[in-house]
Amino acid sequence: MNTSQFIAKSVEKSIEKATFTWQTPSNIALVKYWGKSNPQIPKNASISFTLNNCHTITTIEFQKKEKSETVDFDLFFEGQQKEEFKPKIADFFTRIQTYCPYIFEYKMIINSENSFPHSSGIASSASGLSAIARCLMSLESVLNPDLSSEEINKKASFLARLGSGSASRSIEGPLVVWGNHPEIEGSSDLFGVQFPYKVHSVFNNYQDAILLVDKGEKQVSSTVGHNLMHNHPYAENRFKQANENLGKMSSILQNGDLKAFVNLVESEALTLHAMMLTSNPYFILMKPNTLEIINKIWEYREENNSNICFTLDAGANVHVLYPEAEKEAVNYFIENKLAKFCQKNQYICDSVGFGAKKI
Repeated sequence: MNTSQFIAKSVEKSIEKATFTWQTPSNIALVKYWGKSNPQIPKNASISFTLNNCHTITTIEFQKKEKSETVDFDLFFEGQQKEEFKPKIADFFTRIQTYCPYIFEYKMIINSENSFPHSSGIASSASGLSAIARCLMSLESVLNPDLSSEEINKKASFLARLGSGSASRSIEGPLVVWGNHPEIEGSSDLFGVQFPYKVHSVFNNYQDAILLVDKGEKQVSSTVGHNLMHNHPYAENRFKQANENLGKMSSILQNGDLKAFVNLVESEALTLHAMMLTSNPYFILMKPNTLEIINKIWEYREENNSNICFTLDAGANVHVLYPEAEKEAVNYFIENKLAKFCQKNQYICDSVGFGAKKI
């Protein structure tokens, strides 16, 4: 794999102080990846909807200092200094130092906030790490003004991936593929790419209501879960299945077959959690109310000939996906039948978005 293209060129300009703010979204995978090798290389390709309302806003203040052998940064999350978050970010900086050597020349003050609960299975690492990557690329684009927007986006995804695999899918939208796949032109294990084919209009402005079944921190982190795939008895078959499913999803997205979409999305969600159930040690991230919601969705779909479906990320919360044409009816259903299964009746109405935004 050619990573040399991402090594920063010699700095053409000097800048003493700069501040950049980016809003970057979470995403929800339709075809999941679960299992990776170093350095953050997926065992299978995945595809996700980029979200709009679930996002992280991150500001980084850069101040020039004497070059050192360590990266100097302070981290604040929602106004509070968060020492417990620093090791993960420090690891991220270690992984990207070859590609962004200028980080040793700046003191960084990082301020982040989420529009959704942290560590509850709404891919906060995806939005958080992609936001940091976007801020770094804003600095790099000032230091090297010749960088094209395409180069900036590609490298931002490449960097974000080194912090959190799914973060590679949060730079652009509305549909992003990460992982090399023979049927997806331009796809790569190193960065996410926008789905390169014309998408059927039924998927325009697709809706995603995130039902907050459990807003607490997950008992088992995604990092631990990914590592348990190394000796998993069903891992190789799962990786093969996921790549086959991505080929099927590519066709579905182009032809607009919603019944096939529903079937494949729900199958992928349940397969993801089946991998957790059959890991050693095994674990369950779903809660009783997760299953209550799933059964209610199945009943509603049968009774109303609806195209509503669910998917799950690595957590207890349920993403309810449905076409915009069903928005009024489904929102009524959620409010009157599903909200009671959410923690404090809370859910987030979201829709497909178009990626990172500079603020």
